[in-house]
Amino acid sequence: MILTVTANAAIDKRYVVERYGVGNVNRVKSCAANAGGKGINVARVASIAGEKMTATGFLGGHAGKFISERVEARGIKSDFVWCEGESRTCINIWDEVNQQQTEFLEPGFSVTKEDCDRLVEKFTSILPECRVVTISGSAPKGAGSDLYKRMIHAAREAGKPVILDTSGQLLEDCLLERPTMIKPNIDEIRALTGKPMNSREGLMRAARDLHDDGIEIVAISLGGEGSLVSCQEGVYDVKVPKIEAVNTVGCGDSMIAGFAVGMSRGLSMEDTIRLASAVSAANAMRMETGFFVKEDMEALLPQIQIKKIR
Repeated sequence: MILTVTANAAIDKRYVVERYGVGNVNRVKSCAANAGGKGINVARVASIAGEKMTATGFLGGHAGKFISERVEARGIKSDFVWCEGESRTCINIWDEVNQQQTEFLEPGFSVTKEDCDRLVEKFTSILPECRVVTISGSAPKGAGSDLYKRMIHAAREAGKPVILDTSGQLLEDCLLERPTMIKPNIDEIRALTGKPMNSREGLMRAARDLHDDGIEIVAISLGGEGSLVSCQEGVYDVKVPKIEAVNTVGCGDSMIAGFAVGMSRGLSMEDTIRLASAVSAANAMRMETGFFVKEDMEALLPQIQIKKIR
């Protein structure tokens, strides 16, 4: 089983409009709502890939019940800590005419120390049942970096690989606990290093430096330009085929899911990278966030180009 943590879960609502305008009345052509939050996206994608999944984190209120029901409907075990307050809603507006995406992300409710203690206790109790852990997204107000650091520490003490996908000061603070894997994008790696990082060579050096500092796998995602991965087996330059992307939201979460699936199945690093890259690209080919079709993924697998640099 793979365990995912979504500490700041949400209802994700996607509006499709024509010519979205600030200050105007915008009529919505279509609307879809789903359980969201980066870790829930990871759980959904890994479940489609055939893995047994458990999702945990914080939920609250009627929105929390909606999220839990949607998670269970996907065949994922919902094992969240319930808190006072209402789980947030995040809105994604897609302008069909201008091909532009606008997002409104609510901050979510605040949690207490007791809430955090309950989540760490639940997380630790589930660890013996799982093969891989992913911790994704922002921490809610009141948690700080200590919540993630405690969970990373518990996972490593239990001998479970833990993939961390977050950003900013939270990511920087959590590096001290040496998660097994991180997946920064270009902006995040620039923030971590304090350098502009304008070339693939510079990004490769940054990934290698983070690996040498104790992070076993560093995957720098480059969107349509592929990724760079530094790990014990070497440094890999990964290229993905050009596709007709219809929704790139959730591609990073899908990549995390692919890595988690590869680790859970004991695949080689190159096969894991290939799977994660194909799943991520397949996500972009479908309108639903954190979703892919196996036929798309299987068609993309042989087109992923992986070059070992060193």
